[in-house]
Amino acid sequence: MDEHGFDRKGHRERLRWRFHEAPEALPDYELLEMLLSIAIPQKDIKPLAKTLIKRFGSFADVLTASADDLKSVDGIGDVAATALKVVRESAIRLARAPIVNSVVISSWDSLLDYCHTAMATLPLEQFRLLFLDRKNVLIADELQQTGTVDHTPLYPREVVRRALALHASALIMVHNHPSGDPKPSKADIEMTRVVREALGAVGIALHDHLVVGRKGHASFKAMGLL
Repeated sequence: MDEHGFDRKGHRERLRWRFHEAPEALPDYELLEMLLSIAIPQKDIKPLAKTLIKRFGSFADVLTASADDLKSVDGIGDVAATALKVVRESAIRLARAPIVNSVVISSWDSLLDYCHTAMATLPLEQFRLLFLDRKNVLIADELQQTGTVDHTPLYPREVVRRALALHASALIMVHNHPSGDPKPSKADIEMTRVVREALGAVGIALHDHLVVGRKGHASFKAMGLL
């Protein structure tokens, strides 16, 4: 027990047992508590876990927060912040695994899951380009730009240059809306038109442009915009 009479060891053992019995039943703050207890073994972590979720909004938002923002919370140092970022990167790689070296068009649900995991809760806009070969197999997944909360510049010439360098036959554009609403803006629609024309001039297809947000996703192709 600690100086306040709290049986930290017994509490953590009970928490581990509950996790092994039914991990999905643990509330977010307890899952976060288990994670942080590995990085911070010397103290009761429950209050800190609750503070983080209250500060950032959800378990996913805690993992998405920058290391600097995490460390601005009293009790979170370099080790704990790094542990949280490792979990986020692990989740992204786990979500990416089903689409690596696969025919993306045939793995559409997995692609959407990956895009949501990687981008839906980001505080700033990002543009990701998925380059495909002639068989629509993913050959490269690259973060192209990071912008502000409502704008990311994308330069058609750079998109074409990179596609040619990778010998890509097609690509899929993906970006997020930090507002949560995935509805394409007029600027999104115009930029997509310009990029498609630039790619078409060198024989490269633009299969789709996906916009992801907390409220779901929008597909330019499904909406008849491509």
